[in-house]
Amino acid sequence: MIWPWADDEVEVRRIQPYQAAKAYRCPGCQQDIPSGTGHVVAVPHASPDDRRHWHHGCWEHRDRRRPTGRRR
Repeated sequence: MIWPWADDEVEVRRIQPYQAAKAYRCPGCQQDIPSGTGHVVAVPHASPDDRRHWHHGCWEHRDRRRPTGRRR
């Protein structure tokens, strides 16, 4: 599993395309999430600075994914 926090330990926020002002790298697939693309932000309650931006599909299937690459 590439996401060590349990679902009840994380706040999940849906980001609408008009809110996505920056590009991010998805930890699920290591592909870019371009600015202007709706996505999910997962914020661990215990460590808010470790928030990650995910593609919707990658977040939904995170328990079936293997770690890929490294964070940039």
